[in-house]
This record gives sequence, structure tokens and C-alpha cells, in this order.
Amino acid sequence: MNKTEMAEKLAGQTDISRAKAIEIVEAIFSTDSGKGIIAVELDADREVSIAGFGKFETRKRGAREGRNPATGATIQISAKKVAAFKAAKGLKDRVSV
Repeated sequence: MNKTEMAEKLAGQTDISRAKAIEIVEAIFSTDSGKGIIAVELDADREVSIAGFGKFETRKRGAREGRNPATGATIQISAKKVAAFKAAKGLKDRVSV
């Protein structure tokens, strides 16, 4: 499912227009700079926790040594911050049927 399909389902389950549903989904999930509620919070190193669904957070990966798979040469991989999602128990229970 992509954002457009999600917006269509949202419009179908509520009494809002398809255009308004697309606007809502974009406001939550956009990755454009300065937009998207989740992305803005992660940029500021804050968590987004949705009860029963899960938690979006940032994690720091340390620098490490790796290998170039094509040549086998050792390379240095720099430290970075990554986005992560941890599913809540309610979501895990629903999916693992």
C-alpha cells in the first residue's frame, strides 16, 4: 500500500473527501524538509509513540569497519543516525496470527 492508497482507504472509512485524506496522510508521513509530523519529530531526536501500534525513534550507529563486497577491501563506515520503528504488542499480536 502506498500513500495514495492509504488516503483512499481513509476517505472511504471516514466522511472526508479524498483530497482532504491525501492532505492528512502527507501531513503525517511526508519526508520533504520541514514537513511530515513524524519526520520533523525524528529530526529533533524525539520519539513518536502511537499506543497499541508502535514507536518511531532515531538510533545512533557507531562507526565500524566493513568490507567492499566487490573487491573484498576493508573500508571504514562512518557513524550515523537512522530512523527505526518498534512495533507495539498490540500490532505484533494482530500480525502474528
